[in-house]
Amino acid sequence: MSDTLTRKDLVEVLAKKHDLPKSRVDALVVDLLDDVTKALKKGNKVALSQFGIFEVKKRPARKGRNPATGAAIKIPAKKNVRFKSSAGLKKTIG
Repeated sequence: MSDTLTRKDLVEVLAKKHDLPKSRVDALVVDLLDDVTKALKKGNKVALSQFGIFEVKKRPARKGRNPATGAAIKIPAKKNVRFKSSAGLKKTIG
């Protein structure tokens, strides 16, 4: 495994750990990610106990400057997903 845990790596670990076919575990992981995405799209928070909270934050439109020319530009409003780790996760990773 590399220094990045990919979906494929996660599926392999879970399939081995729970003695399940990789195809079944992959379907479960895809469903989990789809459900999290749908909840965030609706504006809901997703709280995973002992892991953290995912939520959508709105950034308002603002004025900025083009660093190359110095010209004023308008930066549009947008939404970002934020993650706040739980105390348990913070303690675990140090």
